[in-house]
Amino acid sequence: IIKIKEKIMKIIYYGNPVLREVSKEVTEITDEIRQILDEMVETMREESGVGLAANQVGLTQRFFVAEVDGNVKKIINPEIIEFGKEEIELEEGCLSIPGIYKRVKRPEKIKVRYQNEKGETVEEELNEVWARVFQHELDHLDGILFIDKISPLNKRLISKRLAQIKKEGN
Repeated sequence: IIKIKEKIMKIIYYGNPVLREVSKEVTEITDEIRQILDEMVETMREESGVGLAANQVGLTQRFFVAEVDGNVKKIINPEIIEFGKEEIELEEGCLSIPGIYKRVKRPEKIKVRYQNEKGETVEEELNEVWARVFQHELDHLDGILFIDKISPLNKRLISKRLAQIKKEGN
């Protein structure tokens, strides 16, 4: 018997005001939050994403999940404590803005601090894909979308598609 997986959580699309809210710090890591993080990992995988921030599923708390090369991180109250000097421009997309991919310039290396699902404080240096995913998801928690970081010309080129997502998705 093949069991068809349902989408665990509903993805919030561009145009929904929750994507522009600054998320609130998590003061206590509860079993409920751990359960939500697990569901977010499943949802991210189901949608073929590499990261998913809480506000992308309608929650205004400071956490996100990410998976790069089979390695999953559940990141609570993230902060960047140091940016590397080198910036690199790579294509990004977003589950909340389906079908749009644009190049975004970001620091290639960052030093970060966050709590994991056990409540332990983690400090680590991230580079390349991990650095990019961390920055993209942290932006979400601050109400910033990757399309806010692209050129005015590129914004005009995707404006019709954004209007369509806004109309259909919410």
